Amino acid sequence: MERFFNTAGPNRADKEYTIDPLKRFDLDDILSLIDRSKYFVLHAPRQTGKTSCLLALRDYLNAKDDYIAVYANVEGGQAARNNVLSAISTVCGTIAEKCSLILGTNQPKEIRKEVENLDANEMLTTYLRSLSRALPKPLVLFIDEIDSLVGDSLVSVLRQLRAGYDDRPGAFPQSIILCGVRDVRDYRIVLSNQDIVTGGSAFNIKAESLRLGNFSKEEIHELYMQHTGETGQVFDEACFPMIWEATEGQPWLVNALGNEVTWKMKENRDRSVRIIPEMIYRAQEQIIYRRDTHIDILIDKLREERVRRVIEPMLSGEGEIDDRTIPSDDLQYVIDMGLVTMERGKPRRIANGIYKEIIPRELTWADQSSLTQEPQWYENADGSINMEKLLLDFQQFFRENADLWIGRFDYAEAGPQLLLQCFLQRIVNGGGYIDREYGLGRKRTDLLIRKPLTDHYGGPVQRVVLELKILRRGLEATIADGLRQTAEYMDIAGAVNEGHLIIFDRSQTKTWEERIWHRPYDIEGRAIMVWGM
Repeated sequence: MERFFNTAGPNRADKEYTIDPLKRFDLDDILSLIDRSKYFVLHAPRQTGKTSCLLALRDYLNAKDDYIAVYANVEGGQAARNNVLSAISTVCGTIAEKCSLILGTNQPKEIRKEVENLDANEMLTTYLRSLSRALPKPLVLFIDEIDSLVGDSLVSVLRQLRAGYDDRPGAFPQSIILCGVRDVRDYRIVLSNQDIVTGGSAFNIKAESLRLGNFSKEEIHELYMQHTGETGQVFDEACFPMIWEATEGQPWLVNALGNEVTWKMKENRDRSVRIIPEMIYRAQEQIIYRRDTHIDILIDKLREERVRRVIEPMLSGEGEIDDRTIPSDDLQYVIDMGLVTMERGKPRRIANGIYKEIIPRELTWADQSSLTQEPQWYENADGSINMEKLLLDFQQFFRENADLWIGRFDYAEAGPQLLLQCFLQRIVNGGGYIDREYGLGRKRTDLLIRKPLTDHYGGPVQRVVLELKILRRGLEATIADGLRQTAEYMDIAGAVNEGHLIIFDRSQTKTWEERIWHRPYDIEGRAIMVWGM
């Protein structure tokens, strides 16, 4: 039976294509930390492979026979909220159950019963002391989903682990790995009395914080080649740069694209069908449109105010690289989620191509359905989009609706850009794609529309560049900068003669007659239409 690309739960190497989990982090460093009785953190965004890595490490350690390694997912304690007794009881019960499975005896469960009547704030410490003394080898404990616990319950767990630290390894775990989305130092825990405790103060025994990274380009290729090796189905090499751009190695996205293009697209279950780039584009669109769980979680986060504070300036191109108006905790939170990435000395950016697509679509999802425009209204005889007709209609739509629509967007500062993207998305859904590029401090948003003109891969493709800017200074200076930027992007994108510069004038003192205009320019031999709105 052939294996598949995994999009749900920990990987099982016998059933799903797998990158060796033990190669996804520095195993020697982790083993050294464990041997030196250190407590440390492993964190990464959701559905990155943390659990698969912890389970593989557990099995590796148990096979070596130096330790008893136990994995416990404490997410069940989340429902307890600030009920410390309920949460701690759940955590102890989960550890006892998992340890009993590893040992093949009920001893850990029996020890659990001995502490069940203790005060909640000493129950976990006492249980781990008793369990560690009873085991024939030092205990290595992996606590997964630690940040699913909240408030008083989370603080109690962290403090009880800290309380027994000095008794390791004879009377407390040799090593404990806390695993979650965020580094424990970044927790700001609100207690039931509204006091705030930081994770760093509640768990100041942490030796290291390790972050699990995304797949590399080589690992993506290796994963997909496992499918080719087992089924004979070939991926065109031109697919791999597209997969990288769409996912930048985010493991769930990498697997979801593979699953979509080799299984969900039923015609491709015929393993003689060669996977070509156009299929990757289609697979990406279907994943976004279907809003699977991973995408749905991301969408839900966009509604949070601290996420909006980070993302909104990026969508509009406003702000600076070192924007100090955004709290550092907000920025770290969005980075830890995997929504945004930062490289030293560079502006923060949306983490991958799929997320770039999801964000504006979700922020305008309900509004797209209320538009009456249809793709065929703007289709030329050769199947291309009549961009002049489309943008003339958008100008009128913007004039009539901008104040009402932008006012109801959650991300109002990026409203004009989002409204145009909403309008464009409605049109290109008839058979095209929009590539989007955002960035801080560039004072613009870059869009590239690609419209295949035939059903045949490799056939002619219409490419249209749109440069979106907000008028912040003199009009002529803005046009001059925008024309240069549009021409550069046209050259990069291969859009020979279809460039449009859209300038949104948000001044409340000008009439619509003054703000709505368009005129052609020629720069470096490229025809560019400039639109005022």
